[in-house]
Amino acid sequence: MLNHPVLVLNQSYEPLTVCRARRAVVLIWEGKAEMIENGLGYIHTLTQAIELPSVIRLEQLVRRPHRQRKMTRYEIFNRDKYTCQYCGQQSRHLTLDHVMPRYRGGQHTWENVVSACVECNRHKAGRTPKEAHMKLIKIPAPPTGSPLFNIPYHYLSKRDEWRKYLYQ
Repeated sequence: MLNHPVLVLNQSYEPLTVCRARRAVVLIWEGKAEMIENGLGYIHTLTQAIELPSVIRLEQLVRRPHRQRKMTRYEIFNRDKYTCQYCGQQSRHLTLDHVMPRYRGGQHTWENVVSACVECNRHKAGRTPKEAHMKLIKIPAPPTGSPLFNIPYHYLSKRDEWRKYLYQ
């Protein structure tokens, strides 16, 4: 239970990071954070029961510079919500596919790279989607939302109480 993820919000309720429940309890105990949501239950000591938070808010504002998101496999899968952009299958076993193949002048950019399952990537091979008679579910674009924080998509399906604090 102490290893469950906890959403950490800035003093202004802006999402900062995800930490473990153990760290969140220590931050609350030291007075550096307050519990916003209790979604994990309790841990019991000899003398008391301590609530395990699901969402905490820091007492002091943490200033962080805004940065551009780097284009990584993780970010592309997260942008596409771990869904194949050709058949719509949700999976953790995806590959990257260049819509316009690189050998034909396609760039390695947000607008040209999508998530694809292995079967669709093999079927498309070195062709364009039109040549392979495949259609993209969503036109690729740079991710929207805050560049400060990007919550892994698989956490959202497990943590409904986090949704109101996240802007996706």
